Amino acid sequence: MQYLPLFVKLTDKPVLIVGGGSVALRKAGTLLSAGAKLSVVSPDFAPEFLAWQADGKAELLAGYFEPQLLDGKLLVIAATDNDAVNAAVYEAATARNMLVNTVDDQPKCGFIFPSIIDRSPILIAISSFGTAPVLARRLREKLETLLPQHLGPLAELVGRFRDKVKAKFQGFAARRQFWERVFDSEVVRELEANRPDAAEQRLADLLETQPAREGEVWIVGAGPGDPELLTLKALQLMQQADVVVYDYLVSPQIMELVRRDAERICVGKKAGAHSMPQQDTNMLLVQLAKAGKKVCRLKGGDPFIFGRGGEEIEALIPENIPFQVVPGITAAAGCAAYAGIPLTHRDHAQSVQFVTGHCRKAGDEPDWHSMSRPNQTLVIYMGIIKAADIQQQLLAAGRAAETPLAIIENGTRREQRVVTGTLAELALLVEQQQVVSPALLVIGEVVSLQSKLHWFGQRPKAAVFAQPLTNLA
Repeated sequence: MQYLPLFVKLTDKPVLIVGGGSVALRKAGTLLSAGAKLSVVSPDFAPEFLAWQADGKAELLAGYFEPQLLDGKLLVIAATDNDAVNAAVYEAATARNMLVNTVDDQPKCGFIFPSIIDRSPILIAISSFGTAPVLARRLREKLETLLPQHLGPLAELVGRFRDKVKAKFQGFAARRQFWERVFDSEVVRELEANRPDAAEQRLADLLETQPAREGEVWIVGAGPGDPELLTLKALQLMQQADVVVYDYLVSPQIMELVRRDAERICVGKKAGAHSMPQQDTNMLLVQLAKAGKKVCRLKGGDPFIFGRGGEEIEALIPENIPFQVVPGITAAAGCAAYAGIPLTHRDHAQSVQFVTGHCRKAGDEPDWHSMSRPNQTLVIYMGIIKAADIQQQLLAAGRAAETPLAIIENGTRREQRVVTGTLAELALLVEQQQVVSPALLVIGEVVSLQSKLHWFGQRPKAAVFAQPLTNLA
C-alpha cells in the first residue's frame, strides 16, 4: 500500500495553492467544499478565483512563490504549468515535513486527490496512487450508477439515532445486528420514496422492539477461486455473517471479501491436511447457530457437488436451525471454461460425468466401464493423489491410451496452470510437473480443442504453461 487512505477534516485549516489557472481551480473547488481556509499565490488568476475572493472564500496573493508562504500551512498544492516552480514548492514543503501535492507529478506527491463519490455524509474515495487517474475516474463513474441517492439521508438518519442505540444495546455485536435489521427494513424503503418522517418513525419503532436473537447457517458456494465468479448473494451473506467457517479451497482473494470483524474458523479439507473431521464441523455449525450467530459456511466450488453441504444440513435440521443454500460455480465448469475446454461439444462429447477421486473407506469402487465410454467428458475432482490408479483403471476398462487429458491447477486464479497430454501420460505428468492441489482432471476428446479455444491470459507456446490474469481494459 503506497499511500494510507485518510479522511482529513479541513474546516478552517490553512491550505496554500501555488497557481491560478484551470488546474489550480479544480483543486481549489474541492478544498473549499471541504471547508479549507484557502490562500492562492499566482501572478494571474482565473475569474472564479476573483469571485471567491470577493465572497471571502479565498485569499489571493498576487506574485510568485516564496518558501515563507508555507509558514503555518497544513497542506500545499503545486499547480502551475512551470516544472521548476512546482519542484521548488515540493522541495520547500518537504524540507518543512509538510504534505504536498504536485499536480500530474506523482513522485512529488506526499498526498494525492482521489476520485470522490459524494453522498454526504457517506463519502467514497477511489485512487490508483496517481498511476492511472483515468481508470480511477471510470471506476468512480461505474460506482456512481450503483449507489442510490438516498444513502446520504439514510446515514444522517441513523447518525441521529446512534447514541440511543448505544444506550440500549450493550456490545458492538448487538448494535451491529440491530443496524443490519434497520438496513433490511422499511426504513430504507421510506427514504427511497422520499418520506423521511415515516422513515424516522419506523426506525424509532424498531428500536422499541426486542426480537429474539436467532442463529442461522448459510451454506455458500465460493466458486473455484476467482472472486469475480462469486454470486451477489454469496457476497452479501459473507458481509453479514458473524462467523465464517471456511475450507482451504476458498482462495485468499475471496476471504479478503469477508467482513473485517467477522470471526473466521478454518476447518481444512484439502489433500493430506484435514484439520477438522466432517462430524466435528457439523457440530460446530450447530453450536455456533445455537449461540445466536449468523454463520456463513463457505465452501470452494458448489456446496452440493462434492462439497458435503447435504451432510451439514442433515445435522442442522434435527436442531431446528434455519438455513439456506447459495449455489456456487463448481470447479468443473469454472476451471474448464478458464482453460478453454468445453465440457460438451457436438463433435466430441455428448455427455459429461463428474466424479471424485476420493471415495469413502471400504466404499464401492467407481463404475470404471461407465467412466471409460468414448465421446464423453470425464471430470475428476481430487484425483491427483490417485492419478496412477485412475490411469490404470481407465485403460483397463477400455479407454484409449491416446485420449486427450488436461490437468488444471489453481483453476480460474491468477496462478492457473494447465498441463495437457494423453491418458497414457497421466501419472508421469503429475510427477514430472509436480502438480499440487487444488487440481482438476479433465479427460476426453474435448481437450483437443484447448489450444484453439484458450482465452485466459497469454496464448501458450508449449503444452505446459502459466496463465496470468487478463489485463483490465
